[in-house]
Amino acid sequence: MNRVITQIAVVGLCAALMPPAYAFSTKKKKQSDLSSNPLANVKSKQPDKELFDKAMLALKKGKFDVARLDLQTLLNTYPETEYAMRAKLAIGDTWYREGGSAALQQAEAEYKDFITFFPNTPEAAEAQMKVGDIYFQQMDKPDRDPQNAIHAQQEYRTMLQDFPDSPLIPRAKQRLREVQEVLAQRQFEVGSFYALRENTGAAIARLQTVADTYPLFSHSDQTLITLGDQYATQAQKVSQLNIPPGAKAELIRVYNDRAGAAWERVVLRYPMAPHVEDAKDRLIALGRPVPEPTQQELAESEAEEGSRVNVKLKDRALLMIKHGPSTVQSARVGEPLLSDPTPTLAPDVNKQTMATFTAAMKGEPIPGISPKTGEDSTATAISQGTAPPRTDQPAPALKFDTVPDAGGSPGSTVTVEIPSDSAASTGNAAGSGDGGNAGTPAASGMVAPNAVAAPGSAAISRPLHEGSPDAVVTAPASTPAVAGVGPVENKPLPAIDKPAEAPNQINDAKGGGAQVNTGATASGKKAKKAPYNSKDESSSKHKKKKGLDKVNPF
Repeated sequence: MNRVITQIAVVGLCAALMPPAYAFSTKKKKQSDLSSNPLANVKSKQPDKELFDKAMLALKKGKFDVARLDLQTLLNTYPETEYAMRAKLAIGDTWYREGGSAALQQAEAEYKDFITFFPNTPEAAEAQMKVGDIYFQQMDKPDRDPQNAIHAQQEYRTMLQDFPDSPLIPRAKQRLREVQEVLAQRQFEVGSFYALRENTGAAIARLQTVADTYPLFSHSDQTLITLGDQYATQAQKVSQLNIPPGAKAELIRVYNDRAGAAWERVVLRYPMAPHVEDAKDRLIALGRPVPEPTQQELAESEAEEGSRVNVKLKDRALLMIKHGPSTVQSARVGEPLLSDPTPTLAPDVNKQTMATFTAAMKGEPIPGISPKTGEDSTATAISQGTAPPRTDQPAPALKFDTVPDAGGSPGSTVTVEIPSDSAASTGNAAGSGDGGNAGTPAASGMVAPNAVAAPGSAAISRPLHEGSPDAVVTAPASTPAVAGVGPVENKPLPAIDKPAEAPNQINDAKGGGAQVNTGATASGKKAKKAPYNSKDESSSKHKKKKGLDKVNPF
């Protein structure tokens, strides 16, 4: 019951808010009769004039078939009449006034034929304007099929370009602004949808297209703010990646610059927009200065915002039952664009993102971005990847790729001998036996390249680096590689104690003492096996056979 009462109340409210029927008829007459008929008040008793007046009267009363028949009779009977041009245009008006998809399609064909036959007449601009109105009347809401809105935009642009001196130009401009308001609203809603779903590439493509193509859009400030937020989101995602600090700093700078440019455009182009303060707050949070718009920019923005009509309750109620879109908030001033710039596509945005990331990782200039001037030494070091590691980033892994070879030439071998006191004395003795040359490599504790380790010493081989021969380190086997702390004494190390041998395994016989089970005795002879005792142990070998098992030799 409550639901029925609510529905009745809504219908009553809509009926009260709707204007009377005569207002619709009057408005429709003003839209269809774009110019007054210059031959309507001509008083003449000629047959063609009387036939033309009869057709106009039938058109006024809504008898469209009768009007078309009279007009066609006029053209066929009097081909040279002065009413031929107006009769041809009136045939299209009969289809236009009749309405419906089929009738409007036929009206468009009649108007196109009229423009072809009479291109330089004032009535040609009227016919072109009505072609645009045909698609304007069939437009759907922004979330529906946009084909009629796209066709309406094309026809109104043709009107403005082909008939710039027509008195219908102001009306055509306003209709074009309203059509572009619907198209911009559609793109903005799609871009906002992608932004909520975190599809950054698609959101940037849609929002950038709206900002470039429809500058008179009523929500242009929100469009640019959302666009800047998408770039700021990209910068935030880059800060969470595990990449080199130089590349990370460069990517963050690029995306913050793009976000700041979008927010600055709001402050300069739309300084009187409702959401301009949000753009200023974002610039302050980013650490950017807030630009000051000029007096001309302030005047243009104020004129645009002042020309918009606020949405009232009546408009919202009519929108619920109206087939077409609402164009109340469209601007009434400003020049609409007569040609669309190149649209921004999502695949292009994704390719640009990948190119930016690749260039930053390689340290190359980012395509389409000029390098930042006036950087200090620290910023330059960060961008080049030569700055010391930051505290919030892990230090890079050490690389041993600059170890010099022996003698400074590749392919040589480094041989090192760790001497001890005994080795030093041996070296001195060897040096004296060769003539007392104490400066020889043997005397100084060094061995020539490719030398062989002496007996009693241990040769240790370790590769210096990849691709180089092994380095042979020769050290005495009895001398530790690292000497202990304390005074050095020339005392040999004590001999290692030999572990005691394990005792032979024995079995403890019950009441019989220890008996040897396996192994040998102390004299080296094999121990005798203890006799079998059936009371103490069980064995299948000593078990007596029974029955047929006595015959079985196995």
